[in-house]
Amino acid sequence: MKHFPIFVDLNNQPVVVTGGGEAALAKLRLLLKTNADLEVYTANPEPAVERLALNGQIKLHRRTLQPADIANATLLYAADADASEALRVAGLAKAAGVMFNVVDNLEASAFITPAIVDRDPVTVAIGTEGAAPVLARAIKAKLEEELPERLGFLARIGKLFRPQVAALPEGRAQRAFWSDYYFKSGPRLASQPETEVQAALASLLKAHSAQTPLEGHVAFVGAGPGDPELLTLKARKALHEADVVIYDRLVSAPVLELCRREAVMVSVGKEGFGPSTPQDEINASIVEHAQNGAQVVRLKGGDPTIFGRLDEEIEALEPYGISYSILPGVTAASASVAAIGQSLTKRGRNNAVRFLTAHAMQGFAEQDWAALARQGEVSAVYMGKKAARFVQGRLLMHGAAPATPVTIIENASRPDQRIMSTTLAHLSADIDAAAPQGAALILLGLAPREAAVNTLKEAVI
Repeated sequence: MKHFPIFVDLNNQPVVVTGGGEAALAKLRLLLKTNADLEVYTANPEPAVERLALNGQIKLHRRTLQPADIANATLLYAADADASEALRVAGLAKAAGVMFNVVDNLEASAFITPAIVDRDPVTVAIGTEGAAPVLARAIKAKLEEELPERLGFLARIGKLFRPQVAALPEGRAQRAFWSDYYFKSGPRLASQPETEVQAALASLLKAHSAQTPLEGHVAFVGAGPGDPELLTLKARKALHEADVVIYDRLVSAPVLELCRREAVMVSVGKEGFGPSTPQDEINASIVEHAQNGAQVVRLKGGDPTIFGRLDEEIEALEPYGISYSILPGVTAASASVAAIGQSLTKRGRNNAVRFLTAHAMQGFAEQDWAALARQGEVSAVYMGKKAARFVQGRLLMHGAAPATPVTIIENASRPDQRIMSTTLAHLSADIDAAAPQGAALILLGLAPREAAVNTLKEAVI
């Protein structure tokens, strides 16, 4: 993000515009939506600009801008028809420490003006950093269709009512009230007079004040393999509503971005053969937050029911009578076979698939290696990078064909996804050579489908 979006307070603040043509007039029409004190400098104003001055909407100076004219300016728009004059004005603004925009010159500007959907006091700004103005306008048009004209009316009344809502407990109770108003009661009242809307708000507040506070609850949510578009709708809703999010190391940053900004974020990362948060500490944190009345999301990479220690965490809740729900996610094995154009089961090849984890080597060593080594078997090995040599040795020892196809998928579904195709005979050496740094899953018995090879992010080995 090169341009950071902010909303600047222009109430009674001086804003300078240079130029008197169509470009300047377009900016003035936008700025007139604010309460800024508009100062226009131009030797040749068009009639429309002069009319604004005659109506008292702007102060017009019939000359070019001088350094002293911008000493107290909050913003400056250089909208001169003469490009060299616009750059001169921009230089004056830069020297004076005033934020400036050179109209139609992104590179010369210190800030840019986004496309705006105006439902005052609700304002939506859309920016593409100059890359796609047509796209910005299309998004604006779509949002204008979605947001009713009377939305601003509802927001203004809601703003006046905020002191009364402060009587509700902070946090979830107040959010529930405003959600009820803006998404249920409010839209039905949008066409009514202000007095009726105020009365309805008072009744709504009375109803919410009488409600028994919600008890703490834990939602075990599958974050999927990393692509936020693979989250379920229920998972997204849980993230939007959570007071506390306790998340694993493998949860991707784009998924975490979907959490409420006000949510308490607790990282409890575990790393195979590396630093880890003890499970007892994770359990204690979940219980503590839930007992304090929070809506907790325990966010786990992939699916919480597959190698996610879900049972241990549920058992930690049960003595305290804390309610919970489980929201499944896309597991890494599903995302990995999708990436290589294969399926985990196939008629005539295998009617079962095994999910293995190499996280705990003692249990991992006790697998039925003879069954895993049979021709046509398919297995998905989670957290198996450092166990690749052990897997290779055990399978070969139990009669697996050296030519058995093996695929390693690193960061499945993510932009930096990498796919490595090899055979059992070369598994250990090839995975060492590739040195995957991200989360990797080993698919035993599957190679990338030939038709899918051209679509792979990267095929190595």
